[in-house]
Amino acid sequence: MAAACAGITADLIARNLACAATKLKNAIKGPYSTDEKLTSHNDVTSYCNFYEFGSDKKSPARNAHTLETTPWSVTVEGACEKPGSYALEDIMHPQQLEERIYRLRCVEAWSMVIPWIGFPVRDVLKRFAPTSKAKYVKFETLYNPEMMPGQRRSVLEWPYTEALRIDEAMHPLTIFAVGLYGEVLPNQNGAPIRLVVPWKYGFKSIKSIVKIKFVENQPETSWSKLSPHEYGFYANVNPSIDHPRWSQKRERRIGEFLKRKTLMFNGYAEEVASLYDGMDLSKYY
Repeated sequence: MAAACAGITADLIARNLACAATKLKNAIKGPYSTDEKLTSHNDVTSYCNFYEFGSDKKSPARNAHTLETTPWSVTVEGACEKPGSYALEDIMHPQQLEERIYRLRCVEAWSMVIPWIGFPVRDVLKRFAPTSKAKYVKFETLYNPEMMPGQRRSVLEWPYTEALRIDEAMHPLTIFAVGLYGEVLPNQNGAPIRLVVPWKYGFKSIKSIVKIKFVENQPETSWSKLSPHEYGFYANVNPSIDHPRWSQKRERRIGEFLKRKTLMFNGYAEEVASLYDGMDLSKYY
């Protein structure tokens, strides 16, 4: 696993940079894609939140070359019939790669439109045969301060964790992304595998995943544990529920000058609103 690697060499950096520019072949056009104007490749790959590599937007692109993404494995634990350690290649092998053009809305009130390459999370999770006790799915990012210099500072409690209700994880919109713009996912965008949940604020879409755990009770997650009054477990995009320090009614699309209205569930209400029928979304924010 990547966490077991020792030093960082010039050769390793060169291999990772070369890998990030590798084309992903045989991807088909997936469902649910928006026809909105794409955010530029440069903006998507240079304006990033990935605190493991620094807390400003430019640090991930500058520092993430230290991350070794091959070999990579994902540990599966908890309430399932097929736990174990799975090589990323084995997870990907039976999957049909799809291009999904999704809106991404950050809790900081900026947004992008990104052409991801990936596959439905539900198709992967079903292979692990979750039991009836699996009510939530918890994800964990790699912890390796040598390769991820931001982890040397206690900005968050490491390793980074996120979670979804199992019905959210199994929703057809939810994908594992392994690429963007037709190429292998760059390190700064969450290589080699990340979650994408387009109706939620971006921090829910955890990057560089090394662990999946099926659990019965709602788990703690990194940002909601740090500041629960600011970052709720659900983190659904909701223009009527402001962040304590700023409004969520409008957003700044990266590459545009004027702000635009924020859409409920980031514009995916038709697909996902039924997941929250009967819930008070001001309480379960």
